[in-house]
Amino acid sequence: MLRSMYSGISGLKNLQTKLDVIGNNVANVNTYGFKKSRVTFSDAMNQTVSGASAATANKGGTNSKQIGLGSTIATIDTIHTQSSLQTTGRDLDLGISGDGYFVVKQGDSLSYTRAGNFYLDDNGTLVNANGLKVQAYKIDENGKRSKTIGDVAVNVNAILPAITTAKISVSGNLASDAIDGTVFSQQMKVVDEKGKEQTATIYFQKNGDDKWELFDEEPAALGDTSATKPKPFTSVNFDGNGQIVAADKTQTGQTINISSGNEDDSDTAVDESVQKVNLDFDFSNLTQVKGSTTALVNPDGNKEGKLESFNIGSSGEINVVYSNGLITTLGQLAVAKFSNASGLTKTGGNTFQESINSGTANINIAGEGRGVIASGSLEMSNVDLSEEFTEMIVAQRGFQSNSRIITTSDEILQELVNLKR
Repeated sequence: MLRSMYSGISGLKNLQTKLDVIGNNVANVNTYGFKKSRVTFSDAMNQTVSGASAATANKGGTNSKQIGLGSTIATIDTIHTQSSLQTTGRDLDLGISGDGYFVVKQGDSLSYTRAGNFYLDDNGTLVNANGLKVQAYKIDENGKRSKTIGDVAVNVNAILPAITTAKISVSGNLASDAIDGTVFSQQMKVVDEKGKEQTATIYFQKNGDDKWELFDEEPAALGDTSATKPKPFTSVNFDGNGQIVAADKTQTGQTINISSGNEDDSDTAVDESVQKVNLDFDFSNLTQVKGSTTALVNPDGNKEGKLESFNIGSSGEINVVYSNGLITTLGQLAVAKFSNASGLTKTGGNTFQESINSGTANINIAGEGRGVIASGSLEMSNVDLSEEFTEMIVAQRGFQSNSRIITTSDEILQELVNLKR
């Protein structure tokens, strides 16, 4: 039988595979996070009619004579190029700008995806469209990130408990060139033992070259001998370089007055009693140099707050915003990177899994050798319709050409059969 006929058959089969791949690409032109594929060919084995011969003193060398036996599929590659990001404005739509894949889990099996259209299930767990749980590093109350990844849940009914103010940090500068008797005040909000937010004012009064006294009510002018003038609850001293002396850096158990006014429904104060509270002060970041007075009083503690909203930052941090103004971080999304992303195995549902040739997943957070996360965006498919239709035309013409090889070979065989007539 003619070898050309079987070469044509191999070409038809391979070009049919190419058309199948093109068809799948076109079908997923609007699939978020989809990565297109391509087919490459190589020639099949060659039949050697005669081998090459070396040159001699009397005769030159000759090349080998080989007849090709058609083509075969060399590779079907997945092209992991970055595609454009489409803005959606939805907080749980995430795109990766750069290298990396979101990590999702079902049971004990990890999968990887570029499609970041995520959702919250009935338990508040972050999942993808198929219910696979998105993996993240958890963040504890001290802001420390866990070493292992796990599920992350957002409780939309969460309530942040009130924390009583116990410490006040004072930072900034007190002007060294201010005249004696200068008063500088800072108002602050503190939380009492009942979880209520109260108002307090701290007054700084200069009393000497390197000394400032602190009051919880407006101080009298220097030299005032009035018996009712307020007394300072503490004082701070500075050295010649404007640095606070070591003994004054931290002071514990300072008693100050705070307003405990209660308000009725008409916002009219009905009781403006004063309560005394014991607080620790940290002056380690306070200086006294020439220039402006910029002292800032920052108390800890917070009143009760209910979860109002949450968002995801460029590093994958899941930030929760409470009604009391506090923002806490629940976790940080995990992003995986591979030595050979083209070696990943497609498993459907916009997900990939490791293969023996992809390399082990290197999982960390976004931005550390990986792409950054764009919240409110989704990565589009990287299929280019103009390119796919062009490849479709090439495949179609190649298919027609290989078909012509088969029909021509058939005509030759027909002539051979007719020789017996």
